[in-house]
Parts: sequence; C-alpha cells; structure tokens
Amino acid sequence: MMETQEQVKLCFPQLLNSSCRKPTLDLSEAVLLMIVMPFISLITVVLNLLIIISVSHFRQLQTPTNILLLSLAVLDFFTGFLTIPVEIFRSTTCWILGDILCLVYCYVVCLVLTASTVNIVLIVIDRYVAICDPLHYPTRITMTRVKYCVCLCWLLSAFYSIFYFKDLLNQPSRTNFCIGKCALPFNKITGTIDLILNCIFPVVICVLFTKVIVVAVSQACAMRSRITAGTFPVSMNLKSKNSELKAARTLGVFAIVYLISFCPYYWYSVVQTDLTGTSYATYLFFLFYFNSCLNPVIYALFYPRFRKALKLTVTLQILQPGSCDAKIL
Repeated sequence: MMETQEQVKLCFPQLLNSSCRKPTLDLSEAVLLMIVMPFISLITVVLNLLIIISVSHFRQLQTPTNILLLSLAVLDFFTGFLTIPVEIFRSTTCWILGDILCLVYCYVVCLVLTASTVNIVLIVIDRYVAICDPLHYPTRITMTRVKYCVCLCWLLSAFYSIFYFKDLLNQPSRTNFCIGKCALPFNKITGTIDLILNCIFPVVICVLFTKVIVVAVSQACAMRSRITAGTFPVSMNLKSKNSELKAARTLGVFAIVYLISFCPYYWYSVVQTDLTGTSYATYLFFLFYFNSCLNPVIYALFYPRFRKALKLTVTLQILQPGSCDAKIL
C-alpha cells in the first residue's frame, strides 16, 4: 500500500528509478502560480504590445532612446507571452513535452534574459550620455548607431546562448535530472559566468551611474535655487537642466527596479545551483519575471509622450489615415 502511494506521487509510476516526483504546491504557491502569474503574464503581453505598436506607428516616437525601449519591450513581450506561461506549466505539472522542447525553452530563456540585461545596460548608457553631455547627445547617440547596437545585442545574446548550451546539443536529455522535469542546465562554471554577465556587471554599471544621478539632481536643485534668488541668469537654459533631471530620475528608477527584480534570484543561485527544487523558487521566479511587467509602466509614468501615444492606440485612433504623423510631443 505504501509503495502504491509512493508511485502515485511520481510523474511516471512505471519508471520508479528514473521518474521525477509530481510538483507539490502549498496554498500560497498555488494562488501565485494559478491566479497571480497568469494575470501578470496577460498584463505584460498587453502593455508591451501597446509600447511596440506605439513606437512602431508614431514617427515622433522613433528616437534613439525609444528604439532601445522598443527592443526591451519586444523582449518583455516574449517573456509574458512565452516564458511565464511555460514557467507556470513547468512548476505545476510534470514535463511531458520531451527533451528537445525543453532544450529550446532553456535556450529561449537564456537568450531573452541575456538580451534584456544588455538592453538595460544600453538604456543606462543612453541616459548617462543625456545627463553628462546633453549638448553632444544628438551627435553621439544617433538612430543608426542605436540600431546597430540593438542588432549587436540580439546577435551576441543568440551566440552566447548557443555557446552556453553547446554541450547539450548532442545530448539534450541532460537538461533533465530525471524524467518528467525540465531544468536549466546550471553548473559551477556556467552559473559563475551567468552571475558575472547578467548580475554583477549590470549592478556595477547601475551603481556607478547612480553617482551621476546624485550629481545631476544636486546641480539642478542648486541652479533652481540661484535662479529663484536672482543670482543666476535665466538664459542658462533651465529647460536643458530639467531634461537632465528627468533623464536622471528615469535612470534611477530603471536601476532600482532592475536590482530589486534580478538580484534576489542571483544571490540565492550563488548558494543553490538548482533553484527549481527549493521552497522559495516560485517567489524568486515571480519577482524575476515581474520586471517585464514593470518596464512599460515606467515608460508611461515618466514619458508623457508615451501616455498620449498609448491613449491614441487604445482608442484605435491609429487606424485613421495619417495618424502616424500625429503630434504627440
């Protein structure tokens, strides 16, 4: 009787020595995976799709900064449309899709994650130039250069992901520690490389550029105080400083959201190579993927032009002739 009950918990009871156990969820995990995560997935798809349509449709939104945001929105869209649903399936039931699809899923996760990280670093660099050298920004950050950077970001991420999984191409079954489970093939070497490239390096970039934020904010506040006191000429282009302040604020929000979303996952991955079998894995993955839902919200909050563009998109005014040339600035 005890053996029968033990077999019921297995994904494939007929394979006692190689079958994985069926995933078991407590109440909080079940609510998170069955209710919250599908809702987050839907919101992520809708919001990022609106960003993609808006930037692609309105010519006034097609700036170097927005091209970077468009690239990130595409990656976040794939996260909501593909990665989160498969993650929910992977965490709530046995993997029955085979070794090849498991390898493909792991490759896509690695590609999207790496490209997103590089994209965020590019956005931080873009805002950094806008803050530190606003006069030369139009000549240094051009549409052509940004498009080349975006293409290079995707290509390097694709090649990196192939290199990451090169040992599994001939033996895709190695993604499974047991039959009925699909897990990312981490070991000490690949885990260390992933930690450096996708966590430590972006964190260092964000921390260094945070100092720039502090300087920009202090300079803007000091200039406003001197103008108010009448000791500073108004002709020194206060509008430019306000633009720098907005860029600094956006950069700060991006950095904070990234650190809150990504760092807990990587901190725990240092001491626990395979997070899928831990009790807190569900919450770490939720926080990890929730970042893709927050990014388009940041755009709407800090860029009035996006709010107007999204309003025109939602109300289907983009279907009118000549709407792509509408003034939204």
